[in-house]
Order: sequence, then C-alpha cells, then structure tokens
Amino acid sequence: MNEQSTVPLAEGAVTGPAGTSARLDAVSASTVPSRAAEPAGYGSLWRGVPRELGFLLLTMPIAIVGLSVLASLFWTGLGTIVIYVGFFIVVATFYTARAFGIVELTRLDWAGRPAIPRPVWEPADQPRTFWRILFGPWANGHYWLYLLHGMIVNPIVSIVSWSITITWTATALGGLTGWLWLGFIPTGNRDFFLSRVVVDSVFGIHSTFDPVAGDRILYLIAGILFAVTLPFVTRGLTLLHHAVARGLLGAWPSEALQREVADLSAQRGAAVAAEDQSLRRLERDLHDGPQQRLIRLQMDIAAAERKLTDDPEAAASLLAEARKQAGDTLEELRALSRGFAPPILQDRGLGAAVDSLAARSTVPLTVESSLQPGERFSPEVERNAYYVLAELSANLAKHSGATAGRLVLDRTVDSAGRPWLSVWLNDNGHGGANMVPGHGLSGLAERVHGLRGELVLDSPAGGPSVLGARLPLA
Repeated sequence: MNEQSTVPLAEGAVTGPAGTSARLDAVSASTVPSRAAEPAGYGSLWRGVPRELGFLLLTMPIAIVGLSVLASLFWTGLGTIVIYVGFFIVVATFYTARAFGIVELTRLDWAGRPAIPRPVWEPADQPRTFWRILFGPWANGHYWLYLLHGMIVNPIVSIVSWSITITWTATALGGLTGWLWLGFIPTGNRDFFLSRVVVDSVFGIHSTFDPVAGDRILYLIAGILFAVTLPFVTRGLTLLHHAVARGLLGAWPSEALQREVADLSAQRGAAVAAEDQSLRRLERDLHDGPQQRLIRLQMDIAAAERKLTDDPEAAASLLAEARKQAGDTLEELRALSRGFAPPILQDRGLGAAVDSLAARSTVPLTVESSLQPGERFSPEVERNAYYVLAELSANLAKHSGATAGRLVLDRTVDSAGRPWLSVWLNDNGHGGANMVPGHGLSGLAERVHGLRGELVLDSPAGGPSVLGARLPLA
C-alpha cells in the first residue's frame, strides 16, 4: 500500500476479542442491520406503552392537518389546471404528501416498530433535472399512494385509533383514581347509579347497598381491567398503523430486488477491481524485485563463465555473489506468495496461517482468536481474510511506528442468525490511517466488499484506532 494503512491502537486499550469487538460494533453498527427481536413478555409490552401512546395521541392531529393541507392543494390544483398554474399546485401536492408520509414512517420508527424500507424516489443512475422534478411524480406510483394515504386512509384509521386510545386511557386513569375525585362530585337528587343497575340486572334482585360506594368500586374494577389491557390496545393500534404504512408507504418488493441486483453488480465490480489491482501490484512487485535480481543473476553467471579459465578466483567470487542473489530472489518470491495463499493456509486453516504470519512479523504480534481449533471456512473467505491481515501486518513495520500489535479473529452470529467472521489488527502506533482511492485501504475495501463484507476504519490522529474486516460466512 502506498499510504499508511495500519490501524494503530494504544497498548492496553483493548484487552481481548470482546473489548475489540465492542469497539468495532460501535464504529460500524450498520454491518448488522437487523433490529434485535424484542421479548414477547407482558413487561416488554408495558415498556413500549409510553412511546406508543405518544405516537397514537399525535396521530389524529397530524392526520387532520395532512388531510386539510393535501385536500386544499389537490382540489385547488385540479380546479385551476386549465390555466396551467394548477399543474404546479398538484406537483406541490405530491411532494407535500411525500413529506407527510415520511413523517409517518419516522414516527413509527420512534414508536419502536421495525423500519419500513423507503421507496426509491429517483433512479440513482439518472441526473436530477428540473423536468424530472416537475414530471417525475406523475409517473411514480409512490407519490399517488402517499397522496392516498394522507388524504383518505390515514385520517380514517387515525380517527378510529385515536378515539379508542383516548377512551381506553381515560377509562383506565379515571377508574384507578376515581376514589380520589368521585367524592367531590355532588349527587343531589340523583337516582341513577351504574353499580346498582349492573348488580340488579345480573343477579335479578333489588339491591340495598350504598350506591355511591358501589360506583366507586365498579369504577375501580373497570380502571384495573382497562389498565391491564392498555398495553395490548396500544400495541395493536400501533401495529395497525404500521401495517397500513407498510402497504402504502413502503418500498415495493420489485424495488428490493432491483436494489439487490444493483448491490450484487457493485460487489462483482468491486471484486473484479480488487483482483485487477492485486494483479497490477504483483506485476509491479515482480518487476521491481525478483525480475531485477534475476537479471543481475544472469549477468553475474555470464561474467563468471568468461572469467572461469583466465581468472578462477574472480569467477568463484562472482558465482558466490550469484548464489546470494538466487537466495535473496527465492526469499522475495516466498514473501510475495505469502500474501496470497500460503500452503499452511490450505493445509491447516486460517488460525494456523495467522499464527505463522504473526511469528514472521518484524513487529511483535500476538494472536487472539475465538475460533475453535481446526475450524475451517470456505476457501475464498479464508484466502481473503488472510490477505487482509497479511497486508496490514506488512504495513505495520512500514508506516505505523508501532512496537507491538495484536491480530484478532472472531466468529459471531448477528440477531438474524447470520454468521460473520471478523478479523482486525490493532497496534500502539501513531494513527492517522485513511482511505485514498486506488491505493491501500481502498483496495482492501473493494476486496472485502466483493465478498459482501465491510472494511471498518477508526484511526484518529495519535491513536488509538481499529481497522476491522467483517466477512459473511453464509
């Protein structure tokens, strides 16, 4: 690599794989995008009540405002479209509906619901022009669905959910606190008491108990029942809004497939670019190193042949120099081959190969691994993981100014059950590593991205820093 690409870390800053993994997770939480599944217990339902109540209580006011704004803009635009100004008003209505839809999706995220994939509003491979901004919404079905959601569906659903939420919450709070405030309400000549009507109707008797005390007990029972069931009501109403938003405001399955195809194309391009860069580097290293030594070796042997009969001592000296050149060339070729697939990697696996890599390093390296002894992975994963660590350890002595380092191997499973292999290097150097297009870390990033993984860099000037590569194993 042409620039500093080692990931320095102060000695003692990371004590083991768990500490380093936690820090790497903080640097790149996006590597594992799945939301951790919430426990399904009653306590978890209550923990979500404050956020869900906040979402539901604001739902109808926002929906009514959206209905008023969108209906006013849309019908005004249609009424004046014959004089052309209405065309621009309808376009403004589309973008306003999009804004209200984004607010709804953001509120659902805040309420604790799984994130709904956002639509693709504009093709990434096409420029954003005035005419595309003006005419694009007419041909994009998402704008019409957002308008339908804001003008019709969301106001209807919101009125129902808001009414149920207010009724349920007020009954729960009023019943639980009725023993405090019922005594301040004058009864006067009142002859209707709900508790007496309920008891007389259920048991078929003419009750004689104190109806005021009976009403307080009845309200308390109702408050307890409504409070106990409140988490189920808020969760159910929030899920209703989430289902409506997923159907009208979320991305279509075809868009997810298009994104997957585009991502796979990008990964294939990254893999091809990484291999091309590796081949160019190998060609450069062979030209600058072993090829020059072999030319020198050929010249020394030719000179020794000419002096063999006339000056045997000089010929012997040249042959000794040629033998040294051959040894140096062999060592350099071995060093180049270690960056790709050394025999120990193929025979004994990644763990043994990394141990060997650490033993050969000019900077003292320790290896920490959570892998099982002899655990193997697919050849491409092992080869690329080794390549990343070999590149980093090779640059450790060149650029980092470090006196010690640590190689870490860790196999983890994310919340979706997908296995990952994480490999990284940290050291006590001076930090400041960055990515320069076409060199060093960018080449490693392309290689890792080609395997659908990610290279994560955290290297502030002066350290400490961590560089890690995550590779999917599935």
